[in-house]
Amino acid sequence: MIRRAAILGYGAVPVGSYQKAVGNDAVLEHELGTKVVLDAMAMAGLAKQDIEGVVVAHPGDHTRQGYFHTFLTAHLGIRARATVMQVLGNGMTGGHAFDQAVQQVASGQADCVLSVGVHFETGVPTARHLDYSIRLTGDVDFQAVFGAVPIAWYAMDAQRYLHEHRMARATLASIAVKNRGHAMRNPLAQFRKPLSLDEVLNARPIVEPLGLYEVPGRADGAVALVVVSEDLARASGRPYALVRSRGFEHEGLHMISDRPGDALDYQTLTKASRRALDGAGLALDDIASFQVYAPCTIVEALGTEALGLFPRGHGAAAAAAGETSFDGRRPVNTCGGCLSRGHPPEVTPLYDVLEAAMQAMGQAGERQVAGHEFTMTICELGKYNAALVHILQASA
Repeated sequence: MIRRAAILGYGAVPVGSYQKAVGNDAVLEHELGTKVVLDAMAMAGLAKQDIEGVVVAHPGDHTRQGYFHTFLTAHLGIRARATVMQVLGNGMTGGHAFDQAVQQVASGQADCVLSVGVHFETGVPTARHLDYSIRLTGDVDFQAVFGAVPIAWYAMDAQRYLHEHRMARATLASIAVKNRGHAMRNPLAQFRKPLSLDEVLNARPIVEPLGLYEVPGRADGAVALVVVSEDLARASGRPYALVRSRGFEHEGLHMISDRPGDALDYQTLTKASRRALDGAGLALDDIASFQVYAPCTIVEALGTEALGLFPRGHGAAAAAAGETSFDGRRPVNTCGGCLSRGHPPEVTPLYDVLEAAMQAMGQAGERQVAGHEFTMTICELGKYNAALVHILQASA
């Protein structure tokens, strides 16, 4: 049985810093999880007895509570008949949590499923956080000993991009300025102060050529989405965002690889987005806005090129020219993206789905894109070793 699913409600806290040492002012993970779930259920007009399944994004290595999915479900007092699960997929974790909720509804296993994510990391000591990142990146017996972290290989890609296309660093850095402009219009964003191109270029380097504002800061966050059948959404009389299609591709590699390849060509995103478009019977020009998982400026440039929005080597220049602004020809990361909306890794894709849903439902406020019938949200794992794409549609 294949049905269409829809997002009927959502809840989220502003991306920021919530994790502290245990004490009277400590915020517990399940407290934020409970808040966003209750907000999402209230928006959908549903009670906890209506929830038939719970899919939780794995909260990462820095969350104190183990088996977080069953703990949160019990704390909420939900008796699920379809599933209670916790999913993990590197940077794609939140995307998998949404995708699995959609699949539960589409298959007829449930009419209403919660997709939830809570991620805490800002209170973790730097050495522990760095060690965790290094162990994720490559082979722990070979590559990890050299200290490679994701930002380092993004920086190598940026250096190659600037060299190959004979591009000034300011062109690539303009993506950070564009995203900050979007974040200033987003109440959920972590960084909302104005940011100039000179400030980006003169900031302290993190891994050259990327500076402080071209890489993501540490962040905590929490998101919940209520995913229901299209029939239930329509009967509610409330606005909703329909899930039209999805696409996925994994190239069979783990982050850093010993196989040769083109570091500037995200083929997985090209293939996954084509599958999603074909599944919806749409063309790229039908999509009004794109939420692209991009932890650094270079990733957004390469992502827009892989989608086919711009020719190879033109993604950064297009952003510098204003084409990817919310009022431009190809709006990208209208929420502010990882750089300014913020990047709590395990739940970043859920924040991106939330933005796509808000755009489709016409609820994005000052950053609302005109002609928003179809929106696309994209997440990845590794260095786009895999890509997961969903297309959302505004309700009639």
